[in-house]
This record gives sequence, C-alpha cells and structure tokens, in this order.
Amino acid sequence: MALQTEFSFTLPKGYVDAEGTLHRRGTMRLATARDEIEPLRDSRVSGPDDPFLTLVVLSRVVTELGTVSEVTTREIEGLFAADLAYLQDVYGIINFGSDADIAAFVEAERAASSTRAPVDTPPPADGGDPGSASAPDDAPVMSRPSRAAIEEVPASER
Repeated sequence: MALQTEFSFTLPKGYVDAEGTLHRRGTMRLATARDEIEPLRDSRVSGPDDPFLTLVVLSRVVTELGTVSEVTTREIEGLFAADLAYLQDVYGIINFGSDADIAAFVEAERAASSTRAPVDTPPPADGGDPGSASAPDDAPVMSRPSRAAIEEVPASER
C-alpha cells in the first residue's frame, strides 16, 4: 500500500477571490520538515509563536484551492476564520493523526463531496453575496477533532 501524500478537502465557507469567485475545494499535501523550518526564516515571521507562522506553513502545503493553482499567504490570509481553523485541523489530522483519524477524515470528505452542490462558483449574476452559493445547511460536515496548533521545534532543541 502506497503512502497517501495529498488529501482533498472542502472548506466550510470558502475563499472568495478578487473576482468574487467562491473556492471551497482544495488539496493539501503532507508537510515536510522544510515546510515547518523554512517559515521561521521568513522576515514576516518574528518567531515560533507568531500567528503569521501558521499562514506561511499552510500556504506551503495547500497546493490547490478551487481554480487557484498557486496558493500564497495572500489567499490564506483571505480565508474566513472558520476556514482557517478547518485547515489547521486538516493539517493536524493528516500530519499527526492516527491511521484511523486519517481514514475518518478521507471518508467524511468523500461523503460530503458526494452530497454537496458544486462549490467553486462564479459570483451570482444578480451581484449578490458569493458566499450564499455554499452547500445546503443539511450537507454533512466533518466532525471537528480537538485542535492542535502547528508546533515548531524550539531553537534550543535543534
């Protein structure tokens, strides 16, 4: 059995780009040691407790977001708080979760994507809120595990 290194996800609310297109489906890959170390060298990150660190790490591991093929910190910064929390949970599950946690996540995403309406949509023709094009309220949503922060190894332990 091959190691799965990429995982599909569907954001609870979605990222709205500059054109007003709502992007909810995406892909996250497993993090490497470099993905957790390099952001500490980023001039925008003041240290391992800087909240911006999470944004930089997620921008490295989220490989797709709807039709946005190059996800940067700009897109991660533009997420709704619920979507940022969701991506932090996904990161924790796929990188630190047990095989059972990962299997439950994959199954929940598969079930949710088969029952939801299309999620990457252009803005409504009437100029309304693009966020209103989201999935119906009764669409299954992955239960949220307890949250674990993206943790860095202290400099003294490297």
